[in-house]
Amino acid sequence: MQIKIASAPVSWGVIMKDTADVPPWEQVLREISAAGYSGTELGPFGFLPQDEALLQERLDELELRLLAAYVQINLVNPAAKEDEYDETMATTRFLSKMGCEWVVLSDALFFDGNRAGRAGRIRAEDGLSDEQWKRFAENAEAYGKRVWNDYGLRAVFHPHVGAYVETEAEIDRLMNETDPRYVNLCLDTAHCVYGGGDPVEVCRRWSDRLKYLHLKECDADVLQIVCREGWDYFKAVELDVFPELGQGSVDFAALLDLLRELDYEGWAVVEQDILPGRGMNPLESARRNLAYLREAGYAKFRAQ
Repeated sequence: MQIKIASAPVSWGVIMKDTADVPPWEQVLREISAAGYSGTELGPFGFLPQDEALLQERLDELELRLLAAYVQINLVNPAAKEDEYDETMATTRFLSKMGCEWVVLSDALFFDGNRAGRAGRIRAEDGLSDEQWKRFAENAEAYGKRVWNDYGLRAVFHPHVGAYVETEAEIDRLMNETDPRYVNLCLDTAHCVYGGGDPVEVCRRWSDRLKYLHLKECDADVLQIVCREGWDYFKAVELDVFPELGQGSVDFAALLDLLRELDYEGWAVVEQDILPGRGMNPLESARRNLAYLREAGYAKFRAQ
């Protein structure tokens, strides 16, 4: 087993492409390296420069590897968010030019008002119809097939709160209805817990499809209050539903035991939602998260 640990711009408050008051991209990369991580994701569209030579030069200087990017497509109806689709394809092409292996695919977030409002307490009746599921799976698979055949990238699907694949049942259905040659799983530990799931059991059940990890914490006590009060995802983030690793409810020790059992070889990206203006120091937070993983046995050395 070798788990290589990376970070991402989201842990420096770069949550969306229009998030205000984010640090400069060179500072973010410099601090990811200084904190001890081996790689990074691209972050929102346009945050890191899409100049291959410039970006590669900085990455090489900092001994960082660019792994992937998180991208979104409205998988029920890609034409419904054409600008998002175009950005996803531009990002896909750039990842290929940079020699990346992975692209992390998600459905469009918060597109459906009911799903967005019921995040964390999704019922069966809040899900897709059979016909919508058919289109969703076909579109996810078509994207995965295209990025493999045309760009040499492997697509991993990221279940996400506020989208159409949030619960364990929805993860199971998508995996069952897609071809493992083109669609596999990026399991985000926090979003799995937020959606009512058990990350360890999902990883065990889909061990043959688990190719990439997002390690993120979720505080079930905060989540219980959010669900009881009927608050949305954004309120939950404000209330620190995603604290630093080891300060919430994800059983990282049990997950590590399973990854050892599975002889997992791959990347795990640490994510820590930092809201700009909250006074949190991203570099120190990133160091604490990595220290927690090292103590737990995930990362004993800087692995390239």
